[in-house]
Amino acid sequence: MRFFRLTGSYLRIGIANEFQYRANLFIQILQSVIALAVGLIGLALVYGQTEALGGWTRTELLAVMGIFMLMGGLIQAAIQPNMQRLMGDIQEGTLDYALTKPVDAQALISVREFRLWKLVDVILGLSVLGVAIYQMQSEIGFWQAIAFVLALIMGGVMIYCFWLMLTSTAFWIIRVDEMVNLFEGIYAAGRWPVTIYPTWLRTGLTFLVPVAFAVTVPAEALTNRLSPLTLLGAFGLTVLLLLLARGVWRLGLRSYGGASA
Repeated sequence: MRFFRLTGSYLRIGIANEFQYRANLFIQILQSVIALAVGLIGLALVYGQTEALGGWTRTELLAVMGIFMLMGGLIQAAIQPNMQRLMGDIQEGTLDYALTKPVDAQALISVREFRLWKLVDVILGLSVLGVAIYQMQSEIGFWQAIAFVLALIMGGVMIYCFWLMLTSTAFWIIRVDEMVNLFEGIYAAGRWPVTIYPTWLRTGLTFLVPVAFAVTVPAEALTNRLSPLTLLGAFGLTVLLLLLARGVWRLGLRSYGGASA
């Protein structure tokens, strides 16, 4: 209960801070609309030359784009800001403020920052996804919807675990800021289903950087491509990454040299 109260407090503070800079909302809307337009133009160019790409139709790729924007908005609203703040705290030795709180430190450093205006991408992503589902003209069954939600949640958890492990390298490596740009570049590959990529790249986007589980697998659930075995494998990988991320975090704390260390 103490953790949830702290989470609520940080959320309110984050929203209040965002409302101090309301002009950022219009900038974010402009950026999101431009990104959406670029994505739609890319789809139009591709499907102007072919009827299907790796077995995916234009409407199904539109669903992938919606999920890509939705997940990207959630990452930039809740995951990335917290991980970037963690990097700064480790480098400046100010992580003590989180470590001395009477709650689990990992949980606390994961909820301290929230970028409200990034939810514009979430709203646009949901809108694009809704249009895609309507155009597919296929009824989404109960279990299909459940598989989609579960895949989306597990994909988000995997991305969080990857970010935490990536950020935790700051305990040993001085400059890790460039890794943010690296992740954004890799995540951009999720705009397209990973099944269209060569085997080596598909493997990397599935197991090294879990972009496939964050975007492609939920899209497969909506398009009747997802098998129960794949969903079960995603659950197993989620549990494994949670354990690995926890282990890397705790190992990094042993190397932390802040004021209270």
